[in-house]
Amino acid sequence: MDFFDILGGHFAVFLLLLTRVSGIFIVSPFFGTMNIPIMFRAVASFTIAVVLFPVVDKLGAVENVPTVLLFGAAVLSELLVGWLIGLVGYIVFAAINMGGKVMDMQVGFAIVNVMDPTTGQQSPLIGSFLFNLGTIVLLVTNGHHVILYALAESFNLIPLAMAAPSSSLAMLIGNFTVGIFATGMKLAMPVTFAILMTNVGLGILARTMPQMNIFVVGIPMQLMIGIGSLSMILPFYIIFLDSMFQTMYRNISMMMKLLIP
Repeated sequence: MDFFDILGGHFAVFLLLLTRVSGIFIVSPFFGTMNIPIMFRAVASFTIAVVLFPVVDKLGAVENVPTVLLFGAAVLSELLVGWLIGLVGYIVFAAINMGGKVMDMQVGFAIVNVMDPTTGQQSPLIGSFLFNLGTIVLLVTNGHHVILYALAESFNLIPLAMAAPSSSLAMLIGNFTVGIFATGMKLAMPVTFAILMTNVGLGILARTMPQMNIFVVGIPMQLMIGIGSLSMILPFYIIFLDSMFQTMYRNISMMMKLLIP
């Protein structure tokens, strides 16, 4: 084996390693948000790949990609592995965003949207607040370190160019996606119930006092009840986030086990 063969083998390992690392910077909590410049994400992924390269290179050279076509398929599979790790983590924040949207509709903020720099889309007020608060809690509890640890551990569980997706993986991702609705409704349930009771009381009040303009009284009352309920549940929201993040870590582990060849 000459020098060029050795260099080619190491270069193939580094390229596949960089591709998997880049996957989590496409969609993942904190790392894949759009308010982080693309150049910074590119530099961060390259730096992480350089740090991991000596360890991953010792695991063995890539030998099952003898042609350019197979190597291209291996690059896509590595991108899929990193993207799935980020996606499973982002599902939790999608549930948080949905719960915030439900709260906004109940409180009366559904028509008031702000530009969310983390997604690049219009986001309701409460949804954006809960999303950003969840990101802060993730960083404070070193959840981003756990995501990076899962990425590093994936090279031991899933060797380069050896990922083997199956139908069970598609079913698992589907179940995680379906859970977005249930988790979002659980998060929004206290505020939704408080607004429901407020509407019932306003309905009874409108029947007993027909001369009162219920819309003039109802809209400010919904705002006060909604914001007051949200303020009361914020301490419990932090505890709820801890449970959701623990579930997220377990889901990432389950997903990676289904990619083991």
